[in-house]
Amino acid sequence: MNEIASTITIRENNCYLDVYMDPFNRRLRLDDYRGNMWAIIQRLEEFAHKHHVEKAIVKGRQEDLFYFLEKGFLPEAIVDKYFLGSNAYFLSKFYAIERKKSDQWIKEDGILDSINKLSLSSESIFPPKEYVLSKVDESHASELSALYDKIFPVYPTPLRDPEYVKKTIKNGTIYYAFFYKGGMISVASAEINNFYKNAELTDCATIFEHRKHGLMKFILQELEKDLRLKGIFCSYSIARAQSFGMNAVLFQLGYRYRGRFMNNCFIYEKLENMNMWVKNLASC
Repeated sequence: MNEIASTITIRENNCYLDVYMDPFNRRLRLDDYRGNMWAIIQRLEEFAHKHHVEKAIVKGRQEDLFYFLEKGFLPEAIVDKYFLGSNAYFLSKFYAIERKKSDQWIKEDGILDSINKLSLSSESIFPPKEYVLSKVDESHASELSALYDKIFPVYPTPLRDPEYVKKTIKNGTIYYAFFYKGGMISVASAEINNFYKNAELTDCATIFEHRKHGLMKFILQELEKDLRLKGIFCSYSIARAQSFGMNAVLFQLGYRYRGRFMNNCFIYEKLENMNMWVKNLASC
């Protein structure tokens, strides 16, 4: 498989598929589909075997759940109102024994239990005036990449490449960042799906010594404001299941836990489980 992630479109007489091929994480994902369900699943599995992936993920619609279940796909997460107001059901099928094992699952359940005992966020105190929050553009691509490179030894997408960052911005991804004494120290983005009117809040990163100020809450809230102005109310985020801090931030901002992806992607130093969090921005 080509080492660069890409979306492949398959058009046949009885089906249409958009398949995101992700060689770095040894997986593929069915992002969109229509047509004959048996043909769709057959083509998807043919791709999985041809490219030796360890995991296949589908974004399924409720009316199609039983087709995927009959073929061995298992539900892992839900995103409320993903498809223009209809729920998306994320189902996965594993093709490698080790990919279906997790020694951290019970520990991560405990982290969730602790987070659910937290109080919901009240009005937060804005950080000291030395911290400046700003929307960033292509001119900040090198600085964005340097920040991700500093924080993450391994990351599931090539954000440590400035050209990749520029490409995401050209494609509509929004970035906000905090600057401290002129240097970028915290960042997150909103990856927008304009067709289905949803957005993933992602690529959250803060330099360790600046985390005490709760900067990420302010960045995410600013991204949410932009999404509302664009008429996008389905917001979701996928966080490392072992990160108490990031999951707590989402919980306190009103996101609701909607499932966990087993061995979803390589991040920090290894393959990790990831939690799904969802928020309806229209209800805020």
